[in-house]
Amino acid sequence: MADNVNNEEKTERGPWQYIVRGMWRTPMGLFGVFLTIISITLMIVGLTMDLFGFITNPYANLLTYLVLPGGMITGLAIIPFAAWLRRRQWHKFGVSRNHLRIDLSDPKHRKGLVIFVILTVINVSVFSVVGYEGYVFTESPTFCGKVCHQVMSPEYTAYKRSPHANVECVECHIGSGVTWFVKAKISGLRQVVGVVTGSYSRPVPAPVESLRDANDTCGECHWPEKFYGNKLNNIKHLTDDDQKNPEVVPINLHIGGLNPSTDKFEGIHWHVSKDVKIEFIAADDERTQIARVRVKRPDNTRDEYVKAAIKVPAEKVNKWRTMDCTDCHNRPGHTFQMPETIVDFGLMNNKINPDIPGIRADSMTVLTAKYKSRDEAEEKIPVDLFALQSKRNATAATAAKADIDAAATYLVKGYLGNIWQSMNIGWGTYQTRIGHRSEDYGNYKYANPEYGCFRCHDDEHENNSGESIPQDCNFCHDEPE
Repeated sequence: MADNVNNEEKTERGPWQYIVRGMWRTPMGLFGVFLTIISITLMIVGLTMDLFGFITNPYANLLTYLVLPGGMITGLAIIPFAAWLRRRQWHKFGVSRNHLRIDLSDPKHRKGLVIFVILTVINVSVFSVVGYEGYVFTESPTFCGKVCHQVMSPEYTAYKRSPHANVECVECHIGSGVTWFVKAKISGLRQVVGVVTGSYSRPVPAPVESLRDANDTCGECHWPEKFYGNKLNNIKHLTDDDQKNPEVVPINLHIGGLNPSTDKFEGIHWHVSKDVKIEFIAADDERTQIARVRVKRPDNTRDEYVKAAIKVPAEKVNKWRTMDCTDCHNRPGHTFQMPETIVDFGLMNNKINPDIPGIRADSMTVLTAKYKSRDEAEEKIPVDLFALQSKRNATAATAAKADIDAAATYLVKGYLGNIWQSMNIGWGTYQTRIGHRSEDYGNYKYANPEYGCFRCHDDEHENNSGESIPQDCNFCHDEPE
């Protein structure tokens, strides 16, 4: 009797029922179901917590928006694959492989179709929201700066104190349009491999070769046609002999632009005006050694200037680059500081008490000392600063210990914001190309004093007539009247 009942159940059960029933009897099918359920549940939890501000850890967002969606898709792909494999084995169990069909007159089929549609709507809805939030997350400064913490911590720290701290990274590094978005994501995959394998550069080089044309990024907010005219810049500089009264050097910068009175470009921004085209060949990847310069002026006259002392590698001989904003403003979003700037700012803003004798010189000494690690610097700077002050006057140092400790706290913050031994980043590793400073500027020597204007304006780039690109200071600035 029992055999007859089982045979009747086998006869009444259709191919769809065998597939669904079989899903719970195969390890692969169970894995696909549970992987999908767990992934989508955790995605909903993670999304809810993120939207309500309960999650601040970037790795939690990485899990929610990138890892779990991958798990969900994998699970959904495994389920039909497991069913297909199960169906192939039906002959072992004496099950007929009838054609799969949907019969809406059958209540079981209608119920199954309704359940499938509901689950599909839920999956698509959740995946769409998580996918969008994932896209937003991967475009955020948090993703760029914190996920690959070891690698990008220096750049992210510098970015947070830069004038562009409220500008999204992608606005400058990618810009608008699908083409550059795809290029950035492909490049990102290569960078992920570098991080995983530890093969990334230390320090990370500035991506000058892969940056998009500045007109497509910087030009969204800034444009050389805007007339800035002249701008007064007071350069303040303290000395060890006078820690209170800064030496002030006023400079009248000729920023220029399109002068509405004359309808002509003038000043520094003449270099990137629409009526001027400047091209150059650099002998190095950092574009600090400029070997040849071509100029097309508004009157259509042309010149080519060559610096014979610079030898160009064969692979760079014909690699002409059109000058744009980033050739001078090379670090607008990642500003690294020099030790003297940190110390002078601290003295002028009472982060360091200027009444303490010798505090400027001692601050420079502890900032520029060689430390094996950031942890060692954090530990030794306060101790060393107090020791240097005690050597000057132990009684005075003890009396001013609170102020010395406050100065040390400020110096530690300045050091940790600019130095990463593990990434081979020291003072002057990343320099700005705006302007110029002499090699013996202050108490610290610059790694490359020819990083700015003097790359071209050095009186050594000559054309066929023997004329050179001048180093006339008044081209770019003069003393205010």
